[in-house]
Parts: sequence; C-alpha cells; structure tokens
Amino acid sequence: MAARRPLFAQKIRKQHPDKQVEVWCQDEARFGQKGCLSRVWAPRGSRPTVPLQNEYEWVYLYGAVNPETGESCALVLPWANTEMMQLHLNALSAQVGSHRHVVLVLDNAGWHTAKSLKIPENITLLPLPPYTPELNPVERLWHWLKDHEFSNRVYENDEALLEAVSVMWNTLTKERIKTVCRCSWMHQN
Repeated sequence: MAARRPLFAQKIRKQHPDKQVEVWCQDEARFGQKGCLSRVWAPRGSRPTVPLQNEYEWVYLYGAVNPETGESCALVLPWANTEMMQLHLNALSAQVGSHRHVVLVLDNAGWHTAKSLKIPENITLLPLPPYTPELNPVERLWHWLKDHEFSNRVYENDEALLEAVSVMWNTLTKERIKTVCRCSWMHQN
C-alpha cells in the first residue's frame, strides 16, 4: 500500500502541480574527538577496554534524508551557522533538481530561521514545534550513527575526523536510512 501523504505535502502539491513533492528531514550533528562509548561484545567475565578520546576538535554533519526513498544529501562542515546552512540548502536544491519540490522538515535552530537565509525555489521549510526533536526522523539517524559507526574510536587529527565522518555517511545505504528514519506520521503500513 502506498504511503499516505501528510496534509502539508498535499497543500504544497497544489501550489506546485507540475512538480513531484517529497518530504525530507534535515538536521545537523556534531561529531568530534570527544568520543562516545558504546557496548562491545566480549567474553563473559572479561573487562574489555575501549579507547576514549577527550580532545575538542569536531565537525558538523549537515544531513537531509527522504525517509520514504532513503535518498540523502549531506555536507561535512566546520561550523553550525547560517552560512553553512545556506551551503547545505544549495546542495540539496541542486541534487533534487527543478522537477521536484522538497518540503524540508527541520527544527528551529537560529540558522534555520535566519532572515538572511535564501531558500531555494524548489524547497519549502517546515519547522517543527519548539523542543520536539523526537518528531524529526533524522535525529534517530544521528543516534544510530554515533552508536554503531562512530563510537569506541580515536581520531589523530581533524583531517582523520573529517575523513571518518565522510566515510561513515557515504557507507550508509538507502535501506538503512529508510529503516532508521521511518516514522508513523509520514508512513502508513
């Protein structure tokens, strides 16, 4: 059975009848040398040791995903601000092209709502209510990545960190994105 379209997507579809309207979710996450620990497999009775780094270099992964198709667009950037958000919006706009229109679900971070932000014509921003990160499916992807791909590791320098985050994102499959980001308000069984 096809997924039922949320009402806001239907409204946007009426405004853009000549385009394919898709709902994407966007957020950014900080990945850094101040790592996180997660569980590891070890023989019963043993005490495994894992490295934990306590340095303060980091990068921001700006990610947008389509939970229905698993398509994604991401940039690894040095800061979280309006200028970096503009770069990400421009990259997403170029990727989806002129035949599609994206309803982009995001939180209310200051750089998402800045007046100086120039929203591309093929994107409509849909901010979530304040303090509701659980409504943004891409938040689940950050948790999954940090638990499964980023924990228990040490990065020598910022270049190694940048490379690790890039590889981590580029090895994500569409199926993984669809599985982790699936949500009841977007999909119907």
